[in-house]
This record gives sequence, C-alpha cells and structure tokens, in this order.
Amino acid sequence: MTTRHTVAPKGQGGRGAYQTIGEAIRAASPGDLVVIAPGTWTENLVLDRAVVLTAEHGRGSVVIAAPPGEAPAVTVDGPDCALHNITVWGPDAGLPAVSVSPGAGLVLEECSVEGGRVQVKGPEDEEGGTTAVVLRRCRLEGARLAGLHLAGGVRARLEDTAVTGVDGTGVVLSGTASLDAVRLRLERTTGSGMRLRGRARLRLTDSVLAGSGRAGLLLEDSTEATAGESRIETPGAAGVHLTGSARAELTDCRIRGAAASGLVVQETARLSASGCSVADAGANGLLVTGSAEAELADCRIDRSTFSAVHLAGTAVGRLADCRVRGGSEHGVHATGEARIELTDCGITDVAMTGVSVLERAVATLTGCRVAGSAAGIGIGSPAGSTVADTTVTGTKEIGVQVAKGAAVSLAGIRISGAGAAGLVVDEGAEATVTGGRVEDCAGSGAVVWTGARPEVTGLHIDRPGKNGVFLAEGAGGTFTSVDVTRAGFPALHVAKGADPVFRHCRIRDCAQALGTDEGAEPVLEDCTADGTPLTFGTVAASPANGRPGAAPSAASAAKGADDSGEPEEENLEDLLGELHELVGLDRVKQDVGSLVKLMQTVRRREEAGLPAPPLSRHLVFAGNPGTGKTTVARLYGRLLKALGLLRRGHLVEVDRTALVGEYVGHTGPKTTAAFNRALGGVLFIDEAYSLAPAFAGNDFGTEAVATLVKLMEDHRDDVVVIAAGYPGDMHRFIGSNPGLASRFGRTLLFEDYEPGELVSIVEFQAGRHRYELTPTARTELFSLFEAMPRGEGFGNGRSARQIFQEMTERQAQRVAEFTAPTAEQLISLEAHDLPHPAAR
Repeated sequence: MTTRHTVAPKGQGGRGAYQTIGEAIRAASPGDLVVIAPGTWTENLVLDRAVVLTAEHGRGSVVIAAPPGEAPAVTVDGPDCALHNITVWGPDAGLPAVSVSPGAGLVLEECSVEGGRVQVKGPEDEEGGTTAVVLRRCRLEGARLAGLHLAGGVRARLEDTAVTGVDGTGVVLSGTASLDAVRLRLERTTGSGMRLRGRARLRLTDSVLAGSGRAGLLLEDSTEATAGESRIETPGAAGVHLTGSARAELTDCRIRGAAASGLVVQETARLSASGCSVADAGANGLLVTGSAEAELADCRIDRSTFSAVHLAGTAVGRLADCRVRGGSEHGVHATGEARIELTDCGITDVAMTGVSVLERAVATLTGCRVAGSAAGIGIGSPAGSTVADTTVTGTKEIGVQVAKGAAVSLAGIRISGAGAAGLVVDEGAEATVTGGRVEDCAGSGAVVWTGARPEVTGLHIDRPGKNGVFLAEGAGGTFTSVDVTRAGFPALHVAKGADPVFRHCRIRDCAQALGTDEGAEPVLEDCTADGTPLTFGTVAASPANGRPGAAPSAASAAKGADDSGEPEEENLEDLLGELHELVGLDRVKQDVGSLVKLMQTVRRREEAGLPAPPLSRHLVFAGNPGTGKTTVARLYGRLLKALGLLRRGHLVEVDRTALVGEYVGHTGPKTTAAFNRALGGVLFIDEAYSLAPAFAGNDFGTEAVATLVKLMEDHRDDVVVIAAGYPGDMHRFIGSNPGLASRFGRTLLFEDYEPGELVSIVEFQAGRHRYELTPTARTELFSLFEAMPRGEGFGNGRSARQIFQEMTERQAQRVAEFTAPTAEQLISLEAHDLPHPAAR
C-alpha cells in the first residue's frame, strides 16, 4: 500500500508533515509518495529506495537546490525512483545536478534541471545489469561539459525533452549506453549536439538538433545510430559525422546549413540514408574517405559550397534515385581509389563538372541525368568507369570528356545542347561507345585526339555546330553504324596521320560529308552520304590549312533533304525525352505520351497475333501560329517509326497551295502527289481550314478534301495525316466532309506560350548560337513579352525567335563600335539589344 508523505515549511504542512525532503525520503518505504509544498529546498538528496517525489502545486513550484560544494542536488542509488514537476539546481554548471548510480533507476517527468548535467552511470560489464532512466517532457539547461551524460550499461529514453544552452556537448553516450529519444529538441551547444563513443547505441525519432558549435551528431568507435524524421540545423561543423567503425541509418532526415560538410563518413564507418536532404552545406554535402561506405536512396543534396558528393581513399558510395542541385564545385567528385555507383540520379546546375572521376577512382552511372553544369561527365581515371542510359544536357562546356589515359564504357548515352563538343576522347584514352545520341552541340559531336582509338557503334550525331566526328592528327578507332545529320561543318573530319575505320555510317543533310587533311588515311566501308556511296577517293579534301571549318562544296551546300533515304533508327525513350524538353506544351506532351502508350499496346497485340482495336492515328492540331505544331508533328512521326507503326516516320509539310489546283482536273493529281510523298510517314497540312472556306462556292478545296479522305482509307496503315490550324476554324474543316469526322477522332490543343516560356525559347536559341543573356536583359525581355499584344500579328515561338534575331543584329551593331571587343562582349546580349516595344 502506497503511503503519502508531505513536505512543507514549519507550521504549514499540518500534523505529520516533514520539514525537509531528506527526512521524508528516510521515513518512506519503497513505493511511497513524497509530496512537496512550493518553495526552494536547499538539500543534497539521496534516493536509495523506490520513492516518488512530486510537486504539490505542479511544475515550477518546487526547486531542489544543491548547497555549496560538489555533491549533486539529487543522487539516485535505488531502483524505480521518480521526480515529477520538480526543478533541480546543480551546485556548479560543470558538475552533476542529478547523478544516477549503476544499477539504479529514475524517471524524470515534467522536470527541469538547471546549472548542471544529468549524469547516469551503468555497470561496466554486462553481468552488472543495467541502469534505467526515463525523461518525459523535461528541460535540461545551462550545464557545462555535457547536458546529459550516459555511461556504461545504461538504458535511457527521452520523450518530448529539451536540452539547451550547454557549454559543451548536449548529450554524450559512452560505453554500452543506449538511448531512445523521441521528439528531442537539442539546441545551443558549444560542442557537438550528440556524441556517441565506445559501443553506444542511439535511436532518434522526430527530433531537432539545432545550433551546435561542432557536429550535430558525432559517432565514434563502434557506435550505432538510427535517426528518423529528424532535423539537424546550422551545426558549427558537420551535420552527421561518423568515424572509426561507426554505423548510422538515417530516414527522412533534414540537414541544413552545416558549417562544414553535411554528412561525413570516415575510416571504416558505414552510413545508410533514405529520403533525406542536405542543403546549404559549408563544404561537401556528402564526404566519404578512408575505406568508409555510404549508401543513399531518394535523397537530395542542394547548394553545397564544395562538391556535393566527394569520395576519396578507397571509399565506396552508392546513390540511387538521388538529386543534386546547385553547388559551387562538382556534383559528384571521386578521387583516389574510390568507387561511386549512381543509379537513376539527377545532377543539376553545379558550377563545375556534374560527375568528375580522377586518379584511380571508378564510377558506374546508370539511368542518370546531368543538366546545366559547366561540364557534364569527366572521366580522368584509367581504372575503367561505366556510363549507361544517361543523359547530359545544357552544359556550358563539353558534354562528356574522357581525359588523357582514362578508360570508360559509354552505352546508350544522350548528350544534348553542350556549349562545346559533345564527346571528347583525349590523348591515349580508351573509350567504348555503344548506341546513344549527341545533338545540338555548339562544337563537334565527337572529338578524338592524338593516340586515342575509341570503339564507337550505333551513335547518332544530329545538328552539331561543327563536325560530326573530328579526328586529330594520329587519332584512330572504329566507327560502326554512326549516323551524322545536319552538321554545320564536314560531317567527318580526319586530320593528318589519322586512320579511323568507318563502317556502315550514314551522313545526311550535312554541309559536307568528309573533310581530310593531307596524309589522312580513313577507311570507308559501306558508308553513304545522302544515299550515295561515300568513298575516300571520290571526296575532295579540305583546303590546305586542314581546318575543320573549311567551306563546304557548292554541290553539297545546295543539296536539300533527301526524302528517299531510309530514316535512322531511333530510341523511343530518347524521342520521349526530346518531346519533354520542348518549352511549355504540358498538355500536348501529356496527350502525346498517352497516344504512345496506346500505340504500344496496339503493337504488342499485333505481335501476339491478336486483332488491333479500332484506332485512328490521324490528329487535329489546333493552335495559334508559332505554338510548336510542326515540331510536335515531326516528333510524332519519329515516335510512330520507333514503335514500328510507320515505315519511315518522315514529315511532309503542305498547305492549300500544294494540294489545290488552279483548274478543273488539276487538284486530284496534285493532292495525290503530295500524299504519296508522305507514305510511310506523316502528311502535315498547315492551315487545313483553308481547304474548306466559309463561303466555298465552287472552290477546288472540297475536291482536295474528298481526295484526301479516299487516300486515307486506301493507305490507312501506311500514313498519318495531321491537320493543323486556328482552333476556331478547325471545326469548320472537320465538318466539311462526313469522312473527316470519323478519321480525325482526336484534337490536340496547342496553347499560347506564357512570357516565361517565350524567354526560355530565346535563351535556347541564344545557347545554340553561343550567346548569353544578361540578368537585366532576361528581366526586361520577360516584361516585353508580358506587354506584347496577343493579336493576329503575335507569333508565339516564332515571335521569340524573331526577337532573338533582332537582338543579335542590334548587338552586332553595338559591338562593331568597340576597337577590340572581349569574348564576353561578343557573346553578351544586353537590355539595350532588345527591340523597342513600339517597333513590334
């Protein structure tokens, strides 16, 4: 039976009340309750039996203050002791205010401990049992050295507790101590927030560690910690620091504003993190050294001051579905003999290289995306890295560089919009390239330097600003089934002493097929240029200076697109990626994506021998001029080709003048001729409503429509027709012939571009032509588009491209006034290069 003992000042507690807390404890039996009246009680209490001390009038009404000396205010020597709603003042900030002896037990509930630490000691060996401590809704404040120290065989639990204002470490665990902390708030410590030593164990849940002077969470020796749904904010060193053979598992944690690195893993430590974020680190987001290992899944690392991820020594890093955004150095930097594995990761807008691999480090990239960095991927290690199904877009410099003596295997890589060359294989480097695309690079698609002999198979190079493939003196290698289209310089340039072998390569729509220096020794096997066999002996060499920028021949420059050539094989995922990179058009992208999925199902049914469902592939594109209808139509044809639903997937663009004749009997043959050119691909009818004018009379357009309807039925599996025009007028076109409504069952609406999207179009054009908009120019350009009337003269994307052209012309006039313009002046488009609104 529990007995109640009352403690009150003399004359206040009634008969039987004790005048000191110590007297009541000595009189109590195990399990008794000691109720304390309000006031400050200056005592050194020893709890040597299972008693409960509680404040009669609630929290803050009772203070137990240690008298001068070194003894704690409360010493716990017995099991199952408890303090409720009591404030404890220690004798000195550097000494224990509450001390729990080995084998004892204490519960602190709604208590405050000030001016000294809570010190809990457990047995040094497992046979000595454990010391059990629970703190609920408590506050520990103003200690020195440590706020809470758990040593030896201690099992402790913190619930809704705050540790603050500690001149030292907030919470220390040593020996075999174990702590389960839920909703802990630890802030304002001059040392680390929490420190684990020996074989200590920590489980941290829904907690905040803020404003520590050193590491937020420090694990040493053989300690282990798990942390979930917790935050570490503005630590004075690392956010989480593991050394020795420590282990940590983080789930849904946030680390922000670390003065040093966000996550540090050293020696033989191991870190596992899932769903976490590291932001604004003063050094690296993740630093792994020694032979440590780190495994991150679904994590984000934003705005690191140094490289977002840095590995050194023999460290191992594995990142899956992680995102790196912003940062003053590299996205991922591996040195020494480190190994880094990146799977489905994204790296965006870092100031240096997206992924940098140096010394003898090894990187394995699968399904990753690098965008907006200075350079995309830089391999400088001979140890043999692998990059597969990875995309590099919008780099300011080289897309992928294999440095001198390095080795890499590239498979299915896509490089788009590089500010210099797409792929560079440096002197003596070893590179194997299988599949993939290089497109819209300001420099050459692929550059091979002296002594390098890459093996390249199935690479598609489209719209390079310079050569498709450039081989320097003494370079070589084998290039099999490499396609080059729309190159601004000779598609293939071979310098003196270079002896590459080109097999089954196709060149189309290029300024010139082959440029060679004197002494070049290329081997061409079964290669074609615009459908014509290409041989070394029949192609004129470039001028004597041998530069890859030599002017194309008049014959090749005059050659237009060859509709008769077979189109190149393209990857469906690459094409969908190209679609989604278009500015704006979110609704159209979604509709086309849905169509592709539907077509895939149709294709699979056909391959399985099942009948295809009734389906019309013909489309109506409704939108104002300049909204990207032709661009999407061209992509739609290529997508159907990749799906195996069209033979060629090419686009034939026509309007009324290409279909309608000038006299009786002329329209039918003219429409049929245009239709036949589109067989195997897409017939794109611009301003299709003009075939059905509002007041048709005897207009020949109705004959063209009737002819189209019949041809669409006769060749329904071998052509796709897209009718485009203003949204309001397209209803009239569809209603002009009963056969049109049944064949055009789907309409895609192309909405006008927003001002920000028009700015992006100008920036894209600027990047392709090596110009850069200043921040002021970008802001005023947005205002110009925002104020631009959206009447009949507004051309959406076309207006954006026209403004870019006008800006370059005005910039040229301005720069011409400079005696010796700098490179920056030559590429900068400034606010006063914008056309005046009145001129529009």
